Amino acid sequence: MLRPRPRPFAGTQAKRLQGRTKGSGELADLKKQRKDLAGEVLDGTADRGRAAVANQLYNTLIRAIEQERKLRELGELAERLESLEEVLKGRKAR
Repeated sequence: MLRPRPRPFAGTQAKRLQGRTKGSGELADLKKQRKDLAGEVLDGTADRGRAAVANQLYNTLIRAIEQERKLRELGELAERLESLEEVLKGRKAR
């Protein structure tokens, strides 16, 4: 069965933008929560010890989101590399 010739960069920009949109929404929520928490600490309505622990948890979530982004980008790069390798194999076979 003949397969269509791969287009190495087709759709990668759209995929990248989709990933950023999702992650940026999560990060925006975390950023707002951290700002709210900081305000509560500064005006004395939040316990400083609990706020410190909550902030550590927020930092953990941010690192997890960043790790997911890196893994997603690595997968995208691997796909692009495979496509380029297929194109090169096709050119060498001629």
